[in-house]
Amino acid sequence: MHLQTTVTIKKADFEIKPTDKFLFVGSCFADKIGGIFKDNHFRTTVNPYGVMYNPASVLHTITKEKEAGASYDIAIITLGTNHVYILNETGEIVDNCQKRPASLFTEKELSVGECADYLRQCVELLQEMNPAVHVIFTVSPIRYAKYGYHESQLSKATLLLAVEGLRSKVKGNFSPFTFHFSLSYFPSYEIMMDELRDYRFYADDMLHPSDLAVQYIYERFRETYFSVNAKAMEVEWQPIKKALSHRPFNADSEEYKSFIAKTKADEEAFCKRWKL
Repeated sequence: MHLQTTVTIKKADFEIKPTDKFLFVGSCFADKIGGIFKDNHFRTTVNPYGVMYNPASVLHTITKEKEAGASYDIAIITLGTNHVYILNETGEIVDNCQKRPASLFTEKELSVGECADYLRQCVELLQEMNPAVHVIFTVSPIRYAKYGYHESQLSKATLLLAVEGLRSKVKGNFSPFTFHFSLSYFPSYEIMMDELRDYRFYADDMLHPSDLAVQYIYERFRETYFSVNAKAMEVEWQPIKKALSHRPFNADSEEYKSFIAKTKADEEAFCKRWKL
């Protein structure tokens, strides 16, 4: 008897290594998954200029990272919506309205083609930063109630079609770096809709995934992309992480000072062993 529909995910054609550098950029779901990577001691940058919900804003972050001289081995782009806000005074898409009056902005829905073009530019910039970069797209499972649920579904469909169109181009003559280049899609949205459709997997607002759901999606991601060494590093880090988060009754005791010194030594040995 099957009581759940399971999303089938093929093993990726590349593997995440312990030494890889990660960029997570996109919606608040990117913050959640990227935060787990950080906690597990991977070299991770998460939304360095704030949360970016749409493809145009994601491009803004990647542009700034390139200008700053950054380079990444793995870029995980989490798309939330195709809705953008244009500042009337300049005609430019803004990343954050900064609580200014709504009258200063015009809301617009990007088309499939416009979304795909912004994402193409993101990929090309990431390739310029590192020709061997692996780019993983995913669509946030968070629904946008303010648009209405039907409109939210249309927004997600637009993003899905844009990513699929871009992936189709990669199979052809997408860029001079195609030989080294990898672009894949991870079904966060589909896992939430099909595997975790029960409301017990949602936060109190009934829109955001619960911590349990986020952890489950992370585990599916790990099974799809992690190498044996990446999994081993993550397991080895857990007792050290737990020790570092320990809160003592008496922080001035010699016993605790000795405990912290040993834990710090374990952390240094861990980083040296995994070349972090």
